[in-house]
Amino acid sequence: MNNGHYSLPIPANEPILTYVPGSTERNRLKEVINELKSTSIDVPMYIGSREIRTNNKVAMRPPHERKHVLGYFHAGEAKHVKMAIDAALAAKNDWEAMPWESRAAIFLKAADLIATRYRPYINATTMLGQSKNVFQAEIDSACELIDFLRFNVHYLGEIYQQQPVSAAGIHNRLEYRPLEGFVLAISPFNFTAIGGNLPASAALCGNTVVWKCANTQVYSAQMFMRIMKEAGLPDGVINLIYVDGPTLGGVCFSHPEFGGVHFTGSTGVFNQMWKTIGENIAKYRSYPRIVGETGGKDFVMVHPSADPDVVATALLRGAFEFQGQKCSAASRAYIPSNLAAAVRKRLIAGIKSFKMGSVEDFSNFITAVIDDKSFNKIKSYIDKAKRSSKVKVIAGGNCDKSIGYFIEPTVIETTDPKYVTMCEEIFGPVLTMYVYPERKFSETLELLDQTSPYALTGSIISQDRAAIVEATKTLRNAAGNFYINDKPTGAVVGQQPFGGARGSGTNDKAGFAINLYRWLSVRTIKETFDPPKDYRYPFMQAE
Repeated sequence: MNNGHYSLPIPANEPILTYVPGSTERNRLKEVINELKSTSIDVPMYIGSREIRTNNKVAMRPPHERKHVLGYFHAGEAKHVKMAIDAALAAKNDWEAMPWESRAAIFLKAADLIATRYRPYINATTMLGQSKNVFQAEIDSACELIDFLRFNVHYLGEIYQQQPVSAAGIHNRLEYRPLEGFVLAISPFNFTAIGGNLPASAALCGNTVVWKCANTQVYSAQMFMRIMKEAGLPDGVINLIYVDGPTLGGVCFSHPEFGGVHFTGSTGVFNQMWKTIGENIAKYRSYPRIVGETGGKDFVMVHPSADPDVVATALLRGAFEFQGQKCSAASRAYIPSNLAAAVRKRLIAGIKSFKMGSVEDFSNFITAVIDDKSFNKIKSYIDKAKRSSKVKVIAGGNCDKSIGYFIEPTVIETTDPKYVTMCEEIFGPVLTMYVYPERKFSETLELLDQTSPYALTGSIISQDRAAIVEATKTLRNAAGNFYINDKPTGAVVGQQPFGGARGSGTNDKAGFAINLYRWLSVRTIKETFDPPKDYRYPFMQAE
């Protein structure tokens, strides 16, 4: 029985541990890495109360150490998708009937487990499975995931308190229901936190979820699933399956109880999903919620007044952290002619100073890209640039997959602002720099706005306030997350809600209350205390 209004903890962003030499967290993390590498795990699908194993076992290998096998996961097929949907629907009534404060407690407990006992494990699985260095793993799989869980509880509590006014003699209230049917969550390889948040945010709101993670993220996804189970998540609330996209879509998007999809991935896949949902719209009990964060071609716009050291640092971090495998990574830079030489010099020097190799060497800044497909795609752009008369590779450009999928951070300089690497998403450690005439700042802003179909993140670097104001206005639709004198990546839950528009998604802002509204369906309830007993209104009285 729910007989009180419960006050939940006010969240604060999880502190980032430093992992400096000799620190307790560094030593413990290395122990866990060694522990995980010394064992081979068997990863089932989690459907309802069952752990499902199949005859189709897929090896999980570190991208930076291709010969090593971390374990195997059991790939599913169409029947397993149907089983996951059935399990989600079977769990739905009890889950949405659970008191809010009890649902919240599960996610808060999971956050605390990740912050303490399981911190080295969620970081180590991310480092080994997705080839993130220790800092990139810490800010993602530990801190951001913890923040998503804690802040989502806080935001949902605030939403539930939003109620209408009531006139004399009546009581009006809003009931925030979960969606009818099941929610489908589809997560990418690059962020463990996104993988956790896509199903968890919908589940927190009372929905039950079918979760398909990227095959290259299974190693950390299964760790999150195990933590959620330990935190008390009931069977069937989140069902984790490993199937290919067409199989998943063929079952889910034709099911009458399909209630919505929470997606992060490519624009092309999202567009095809939306098309399929539209074609099947008559099949559904309700209009599905379609929430997606997709591609990006993120920019750094540099004003002639900018400090070259600030510019170079923003580009080196923004373009090359996690090998550029962030939808927010800096991918194109517009450099004024008066700063070109200074910025070019600093970029080349910075890249030469990068150390690249295994995540187990904590001095490495650069590790491997995620898989063979990604490696070949990125390499093709670099190879094409080397053959082009319109561009020049001024730094990096080497690729080697003999040990792992290593691509040297690469800077391309172009004279053509519409060259392919200024327009298309590459999703790797490739930055293209266009030098514009320093007196054509305003014209270049317009050019930037019209160059790419994406609108995810971007930044302006300037010491001139008027230029900052102009860029902020002109580029208002070019980025859902806009940064001033900073790199265009690194959004923090509760501080910079994340998402873009145009070809970058529905801009439903993960890390803020806006996203949670999408997983709720509101019912208005009006109660009249002393209802009328005669249809006649006062104006109808005889004179």
